[in-house]
Amino acid sequence: MFQTEQTKPIEQRKETSNGILWVEATAFSLLIILSWLTELFRFPHLVFGEPFTPNWTRATLRTIVILFIWLWVFLGTRKLLRRLHYLEEFVRVCSWCRKVSHEDEWLEMESYFNSKFDTKTSHGMCPDCLQKHREEIEAAVRA
Repeated sequence: MFQTEQTKPIEQRKETSNGILWVEATAFSLLIILSWLTELFRFPHLVFGEPFTPNWTRATLRTIVILFIWLWVFLGTRKLLRRLHYLEEFVRVCSWCRKVSHEDEWLEMESYFNSKFDTKTSHGMCPDCLQKHREEIEAAVRA
């Protein structure tokens, strides 16, 4: 069975989230490296013919600004990903017939568990229902 984003295990989705955060970190690190390489290798002088005057203060300020933007983007992305994973954990169940919504289709509870989790289902009674229906069950057993 093909896995969609909805059917991926939670651990696999967390790895994807970490991957997204690592891509962001790599991109911002490259910006910082480029900022410093600009001063080290005189790129403005080579490309535009400007007079060469290394300005380490400018590179430091660029780095600080990039780090603050990186922090803001990182925290925002992490918050959004956590919220997304939280919402993905919910299962939409019909209040009347107990069917489960799965990929634009309403499935019986058993079919849903068989298709999504590759598990077999069985039926039983919880202690509360057993207590509530004890007389009916005993009458059925005697008959």
